Amino acid sequence: MKVDACVTQPFSPAPTLPLMHAVHVLAGLGTMLLGPILPLLIARWHLLDSQAGLLLMAQFIGATTGGITVSSKLARDMLAGTLAAGLGFLAFALAPSFLFALPALAVGGFGVGRIIATVNIIGGARYPANRGVALARLNFTWSLGALLSPLLAAWMVHIPLALRLAAFAALFFVCAAVLVVQTRTHATETAAAAQTRETPLAQTLFLYFATLLFLYGGLETCLNGWLTTYALRYGQTSLVLSEYTMVLLLCGLTAGRALASWLLLRMQDSMLQRIALVLSAALAAGLATAHRAGLIATLAVLLGVTLAPIFPATYALLMAHRPPARAAGIVIAASGIGAAALPSLIGIISTRTGSLQTALVVPVAAAIAMLLLSLIPQSTP
Repeated sequence: MKVDACVTQPFSPAPTLPLMHAVHVLAGLGTMLLGPILPLLIARWHLLDSQAGLLLMAQFIGATTGGITVSSKLARDMLAGTLAAGLGFLAFALAPSFLFALPALAVGGFGVGRIIATVNIIGGARYPANRGVALARLNFTWSLGALLSPLLAAWMVHIPLALRLAAFAALFFVCAAVLVVQTRTHATETAAAAQTRETPLAQTLFLYFATLLFLYGGLETCLNGWLTTYALRYGQTSLVLSEYTMVLLLCGLTAGRALASWLLLRMQDSMLQRIALVLSAALAAGLATAHRAGLIATLAVLLGVTLAPIFPATYALLMAHRPPARAAGIVIAASGIGAAALPSLIGIISTRTGSLQTALVVPVAAAIAMLLLSLIPQSTP
């Protein structure tokens, strides 16, 4: 297949492609920010687990709001997202207590959610010749940021947390300044909606893609959210080693996004999506029967690789219909709702059955449900 414009012809108006990659790396870091530092916050503020959960909820609510409020002026919205992320995480760095941290995380989460939505919408609209490749590459950088989050938390453990968070916030301000310079230099409407014609998205198509992304958000988060606990309980290994299983999953996801950008040059988005769903369902089912640390670690890497193409391929299929930015943003937000709902369902099933292995039927069912939905014929855009 011929290499498309997203590879050979850089797009001049703001935001430029390098800036989109830079803010997406930061968004990946921000998405995974709380997990590695949550034990420090619990100890510092003497939090109950229920209070710690509110920190995660505040960030989730903010991110969902950031996604569903996207407008057609995407460059402006990206600027608002980078500024909100910088302000929110700076306030979080300086927060003297749990109560001050909650609104700060909501603002930071809003910024991250807005960045993720605008980057994916612009990428999907700006490179129509091969949307899947563009989205896979952009989401590779998000995955790289997500992978770096736990690694940087471990490498920088001797640096005060407030200083680390303030430096992280400063990077958002730098990106915001670059975006301001770019928009003034080009002096043009930089939203992807201005480059491509938007068309109303039929309600059935909207619900179809929102359901797919809801299931994908739940599928991925079920695995990275419960993998450490599963490895600890069934892998006959230590807590430290079990924690590395999530890192391995993120390594697979990052490498898989790079592989997906290559594969999507050689096959249709829908074909790669279905192959990835079949493999993900099979590997998730295999994980539910694994009892050795080595096997669990291997499955974690493979699951990351097979999960990687699903989001960019699915979102590329949506963007082929040229939906309004608001609708495209809400579809992305649906993945966040799934990321909150399905992992909670795993906890409920595990508690009632007394078996986390039994509860892993949830990600298997989510992958199968996505596969069945992908087989439903859709009208050609």
